[in-house]
Amino acid sequence: MGNAFSFGSYYPASSALHRVDPRIKLALGFTFIVIILLAKCALALIAIAAFVAMLYAIARVPAVNAVKSLAPLMIIVVFASVLNLFMIDGGATLVQIGFIRITEEGVRRFLFVACRLALMMMGMSLITLTTTTLDLTEAFERLLSPLARIGLPAHELGMILGIALRFMPQFASELVWTYHAQVSRGATLGSSPVRGVRMLSSLMVPLFASVFRHAETLAQAMDARCYHGGAGRTKLHPLAFAPRDGVAVVMTALLLVCVLVANAFMAAA
Repeated sequence: MGNAFSFGSYYPASSALHRVDPRIKLALGFTFIVIILLAKCALALIAIAAFVAMLYAIARVPAVNAVKSLAPLMIIVVFASVLNLFMIDGGATLVQIGFIRITEEGVRRFLFVACRLALMMMGMSLITLTTTTLDLTEAFERLLSPLARIGLPAHELGMILGIALRFMPQFASELVWTYHAQVSRGATLGSSPVRGVRMLSSLMVPLFASVFRHAETLAQAMDARCYHGGAGRTKLHPLAFAPRDGVAVVMTALLLVCVLVANAFMAAA
């Protein structure tokens, strides 16, 4: 039950992708999002899909773990894609029910957006699957450290990111536990909207009470350990760049070139 959702969870392995510097992973992750947004045709998405599949093969992450990591995010993919299905107008009309109209262009846009968002989620999920929370936190802090000179709290923002990543699997697990606990007490979604709202409130109230309790416990633990920020803090394993990081940069650059070439080819066709 506790492993029903694994978004944000680290999958331990010793692959080349696991050993890439987390700063490079974060920087290339944002670059990957830009590349996804630059893709304008199906050929470009095919190149990106092949790239993502290759990365998962290199990382040696089982398909089950990958699916579990993406499950909580699929609602975003479905919602954004369905909006395009009904809002884009063009081509022949496939379905007409009252004011609801689905056209060929709407279907094409629906499929394109769904594939684009799914690939984006898969690529970004791979970062958390191959990088520990502590490494992600430190990498985020190091990337923001130049802005600390103008007053940006880089260490605090990194700590917030680390805590959020740590709490996501716990939050999802407690949602499942709370749901089963309420069902065992006789709560049911039922067919009535009123009952649905009551069921939702019976889930949200104890869930957020548990979240606030965890936050208070964490704050007390940090205070008891005299936490005072990142001043004077040392690292057991300092981050250091290696040749494999350059390989990762070159691979991402090649993906960008492939996407731009695919866009140009389809535009000229």
